[in-house]
Amino acid sequence: MRIKSLIAIGILSSMVLTTSCKKSSETTKPEEKTGYQGQGKSPVVPTVDKPIQKQWRGVWAFNDSTTFFSNKFDGARLNGVANDGNDHYTIWVTAENTPINVSPWYAFQVWSEKPRDITVQLNYQDSRSRYYPKISTDGRNFTPLDSTRFKAINPGEGEFGIEAAPESAELTISVTENPTWITAQELYTSSVVQEWVDSLSQKPFIENYPIGLSKEKRTMYLMEINESKDSKKAIMIISRQHPPEVTGFLAMKSFIETISGDSELAKGFRQEHTVFVVPLMNPDGADNGHWRHNMGGIDLNRDWQNFNQPETRNIRDFLVEKDKTYDFVFGADFHSTWDDIYYPIDTTVTGKKGKIIFDWIEKISQRLPQKKTNLSASDEIDPTMVSSKYFYVHHGMPAIVFELGDNTSRPFLKEKGNVAAEEIMKLLMEQ
Repeated sequence: MRIKSLIAIGILSSMVLTTSCKKSSETTKPEEKTGYQGQGKSPVVPTVDKPIQKQWRGVWAFNDSTTFFSNKFDGARLNGVANDGNDHYTIWVTAENTPINVSPWYAFQVWSEKPRDITVQLNYQDSRSRYYPKISTDGRNFTPLDSTRFKAINPGEGEFGIEAAPESAELTISVTENPTWITAQELYTSSVVQEWVDSLSQKPFIENYPIGLSKEKRTMYLMEINESKDSKKAIMIISRQHPPEVTGFLAMKSFIETISGDSELAKGFRQEHTVFVVPLMNPDGADNGHWRHNMGGIDLNRDWQNFNQPETRNIRDFLVEKDKTYDFVFGADFHSTWDDIYYPIDTTVTGKKGKIIFDWIEKISQRLPQKKTNLSASDEIDPTMVSSKYFYVHHGMPAIVFELGDNTSRPFLKEKGNVAAEEIMKLLMEQ
């Protein structure tokens, strides 16, 4: 076991926010403008490779080698540790490169030869504390840290988003001789996602196969859900372009499980529609504990115009080929942000063809009135740059970026994914 007791801190430059779609006055009802309005217009950014900081992986030992911290596992992000005395430790978390969206992912293990409570302070360079910590004793099952063991340091003065986030946070952790995982969100690395894909693919009408390699040569897998070889209509679903966006993945997971289920609605839908799913668009970023980017140092959801990155090229090439035999009637890209929000393309652009997206949103809202989902439509489709615009412009499918809140409850994420699947199946079957 390699032991390291000094501090390892990456040197980073300043960070800026990346953004999504603009608001629309054409399709957004007045009452829908009162909630979270999302982030502003997406800036056009270069998507050619940029250098990244690949973190050192190993074990930090303290207190005469009785207390240990580690980032030697897939999905880890830990760039430095210092022992401040009196069982207080400072953790440094830095991004893979900059500028970058403020989404400071962290994930580490800690253990001790003697059971006791320790305090860990999370610090980020040029960022604030966005993700509430999750804790696990097996690396698979995570729960939020008890609120009595969380202390915000220098809370933000804003009302929402990064302006409201604390500068850092102190966590009280009960450590034993067995490792405890502390993470920003649940760990869904490429191997964990593939286990889910393989399990679902036991159904006779589902297969999964490789469609290309990532920047770091990981295999990208696609699920094909198809109960009738005669079906000529198709939908395209993708998720996890941004590694920390686990809540979007969880909603997508429920969405696909519902479409793959045993209900009469699902069975009928699968007779007429083929579903293509890429559940993990950025396997390198997920396994390397990135905040946002792939191993090319690029935000993949800005590369749907120039296709400089292999991950987006893999989907483009797949769609170009499938478009020869299928009519794509719906597309969705699942993400996460500060609160639940839909980013559709305005019907002033899509016309009647895109109305199904807004009908779908209304149906979901009617069935789930307990939590408001915000809406911010865009009336710009040039440049395509983001997935939903590329899906619509080049493949004619009504498409949406479907974002779930970082802290949306996990049972509700599952329910929302289920309801969203049921309602889109109904609408598409009516066409």
